[in-house]
Amino acid sequence: MKIKSFSIIVLLVFALGVVITVATQRFFGKGIEQQTIGKSQTFQNQKIVDEESVVIDVVEKVSPSVVSIAVENRQVFNPFGFSQPQSEGQSGIGTGFVVSKDGLILTNKHVVSDDSAKYIAIIRSNDGSEKKFEVKDIHRDSFNDLALIKVDANDLQEVELGDSDHLKVGQKVIAIGNALGRFENTVTVGVVSGLGRGVNPIDPTTGIAERLEDLIQTDAAINPGNSGGPLVNSAGQVIGIDTAVASAENIGFAIKVNIAKQLIEDFHNSGDRISRPFLGVRYTHISKDTALLNDVPEGEYVREVVGKSAASNAGIKVGDIITTFDGQKLDADNSLISIIRSKKVGDQIKVRIFRNGQTLDLNLTLGEAPNE
Repeated sequence: MKIKSFSIIVLLVFALGVVITVATQRFFGKGIEQQTIGKSQTFQNQKIVDEESVVIDVVEKVSPSVVSIAVENRQVFNPFGFSQPQSEGQSGIGTGFVVSKDGLILTNKHVVSDDSAKYIAIIRSNDGSEKKFEVKDIHRDSFNDLALIKVDANDLQEVELGDSDHLKVGQKVIAIGNALGRFENTVTVGVVSGLGRGVNPIDPTTGIAERLEDLIQTDAAINPGNSGGPLVNSAGQVIGIDTAVASAENIGFAIKVNIAKQLIEDFHNSGDRISRPFLGVRYTHISKDTALLNDVPEGEYVREVVGKSAASNAGIKVGDIITTFDGQKLDADNSLISIIRSKKVGDQIKVRIFRNGQTLDLNLTLGEAPNE
């Protein structure tokens, strides 16, 4: 009888323990789960806030240095069908950004390509106030789709220029520009989608395609009017100059800022002017396959020779094929323009050409490119 009573007591104690354990797990386990979910949600919310804060901080830092470039008394063709509002006879056409507080602004060459136009630089501060400046001087780079313009000012806020030699595919970038020529300081966000890209954008003012190489590809939305605007990293440093839009969506291109940094340095060293070596030919590349089909060497087929240029003085003629330049073979990976970019005005160059089935060696002295 005692043993039976003892067994019943043990069973009751065990059952009570099970009930207490289950209740404890349900109560405290739910609390632990809620606490874990709370921490995760807080982390996610904090991450979102941090990402937004980065973009906001960059925009506030860079926007006062972004310049909307407008042209006076000119109707600008708009392929998007938007009616462009006119303000005092001005139409927005592009973007630039301040690189020196004394009024030096960087933009694309095609934005300020018309010598007969009167350009206006408009700078909007973070409080919404505007300053307008007439563009006094334009200096165009014959090698790249870049130009330096000057306005009368001495207190502008300049951007911080970064380093485009160490970019990584996937890193965040922010584009700021005068989208479609009417939406000033529009901000778009994306990533570096690719590096080392080459494109042949067509200058709408001339209809001529110009080869641009070693570009940054980005999925940050770049629209007509963004041209010449800054592509910025998450530290607020300019790492590229927006310059071209592909026909496909989410593909835009920017010139690496290190090219612009070298341009600015050369500009100051040359007495506030752009000095570039100049050969004086227009050409089309003959690929290896095309050369084999036509029984000619691979190289640059000369379509035009500028009078009194280095090429003209050396005896280069239309129809010649330039096969080597300064001892370097010209092919798909080694273009004529890329070699000339590495030279200086006055350099002595040996050139090999193919003419009427014969190979000729010529000597020339590189001249100076006219300020376009």
